[in-house]
Amino acid sequence: EEVKVKIKDLNEHIVCILCAGYFIDATTITECLHTFCKSCIVKYLQTSKYCPMCNIKIHETQPLLNLKLDRVMQEIVYKLVPGLQENEDRRIKEFYQSRGLERVVQTSSEDGVPDSAGLGYTSYDHSKAHYYRNDEQKFVRCSARAEVRHLRRVLGHRLRVEKNQVQMLFNNESLPDHMTMKQLWLSHWFGKAQPLVLHYTVKDKCAR
Repeated sequence: EEVKVKIKDLNEHIVCILCAGYFIDATTITECLHTFCKSCIVKYLQTSKYCPMCNIKIHETQPLLNLKLDRVMQEIVYKLVPGLQENEDRRIKEFYQSRGLERVVQTSSEDGVPDSAGLGYTSYDHSKAHYYRNDEQKFVRCSARAEVRHLRRVLGHRLRVEKNQVQMLFNNESLPDHMTMKQLWLSHWFGKAQPLVLHYTVKDKCAR
């Protein structure tokens, strides 16, 4: 026997409590499995470390590390709500067109983190003792599992200096050697377009 269910009876399972709209880029907290729109929960966690539904502590210092894109839930929402996916695609297209931007579609792993990270950098001219930018932007492409210390080694080799002379920075804050690109992406760049932009200093602490 066919059973028909009204969409309003399912709303409590497919509506984000932060914006009261249907899930867009459904994102689940791995600690408690509560789901929200990605943009909603990322914004919320800028000022909190607790789940807005059950108040469980998500992470001691970096709650964004315990978020996971829920593609199954998003597919369910798109199938249940007529026109939602088409409206969202149109809204995104209009956003980019109104600003004269090219839409960037990034390939991600299951948890929403790119399989490889593109990191913009500029070269260091020792003869002039300052940094300069080439006509064509260069990137360091690496695994999401790569650590900051690996980038320091790569840059040290590229700049022909010892790796301990290179310091990696984000927003003028030094990054720990053990931090992976996945952790860095989730804690500092989640939801933003590639490439992830870092800075570095060499010798006299002259920032890139």
